[in-house]
Amino acid sequence: MRTGKKLWQSRKERKEWARRLQSEDPGLEVVHPHAAGIDVGNSAHYVAVRPDRDPEPVRRFECFTADLHHLADWLESCGVKTVAMQSTGVYWIPLYEILEDRGFEVYLVNARHTKNLPGRKSDVQESQWLLKLHTYGLLNNSFQPPTEIRTLRTYWRQRAEHVRGAATCVQRMQKALTQMNLQLANVISDLSGVTGQKIVRAIVAGERDPRKLAAHSDPRIHASQDEIAKSLEGNWRVELVFVLQQEVDMYDTYQRRIAECDQQLQKHLATFVDKTNQGQPPSPGGKSKKKKKPTQNAPAFDLSRELERISGVDLTRIDGIEVMVAQTVLSEVGLDMGRCVSQKVS
Repeated sequence: MRTGKKLWQSRKERKEWARRLQSEDPGLEVVHPHAAGIDVGNSAHYVAVRPDRDPEPVRRFECFTADLHHLADWLESCGVKTVAMQSTGVYWIPLYEILEDRGFEVYLVNARHTKNLPGRKSDVQESQWLLKLHTYGLLNNSFQPPTEIRTLRTYWRQRAEHVRGAATCVQRMQKALTQMNLQLANVISDLSGVTGQKIVRAIVAGERDPRKLAAHSDPRIHASQDEIAKSLEGNWRVELVFVLQQEVDMYDTYQRRIAECDQQLQKHLATFVDKTNQGQPPSPGGKSKKKKKPTQNAPAFDLSRELERISGVDLTRIDGIEVMVAQTVLSEVGLDMGRCVSQKVS
């Protein structure tokens, strides 16, 4: 019974809190007196400021770039210094960048933190609701890394998409081979490796002799050429060879796109400040650093050295952290990892 009574009291208190927050005087301390709230949309944004700042405290702005600058101009004329906006899809990004460049303190709010709160029925009321919550300091700001890190993150995420696309092509190659009863996967470990790709490309080029195909095997392959030749006896269905040809072409396209991303990554990383040994003693045991095995799908350039140069430490010395993981962490969090301790990554 005590638990039920406590639950009833908490509900009653929550309703009372919601009623007071919707009132003109909620009884809370004003944390951001120069605040604004923005309801972000795909075609228009609704912006609310305090009623004493403008006779028309809620305005609607289109999403065109010129309108976004007019939005920022209006906020400046109203004396606004901090803005709260929801991270709706990707629609918030252009507005966020413009407001940030204009010197506003932008709070990027997770929509899940406000969607269940009372008082929202329209775009206008939602912008006013965000304004009120932000005025009284009831919204948490989502973590956003600096511009240079956001640029790095875009390149890295695009590269990851291409890597996944290439992996899908390899899976489809394997499916076509299996449908032709070519059991190459049972004798080599990776169809995307040197041996696998040489054999697949020889098949696409018209070679059908299992012995000649097996001759493409690398000496490091554990299976003998006889075993490989035996696995390459199957039915050469024309439509499946056609599928194999298309997947090889698509795989090559993804590899070219990955190489282009690597060029942009290397160029962008070169713009970061060198933080190696800046007034600090060398890392203990640095000269005896063990050379690690290259990571699969790693960029063609020395990514590990670049990450150590821009961060000042070798993150791959941490157990379980290889260069690809380190790059992902830095591209999502940034170099100042202390900033995201009290904030959530959006």
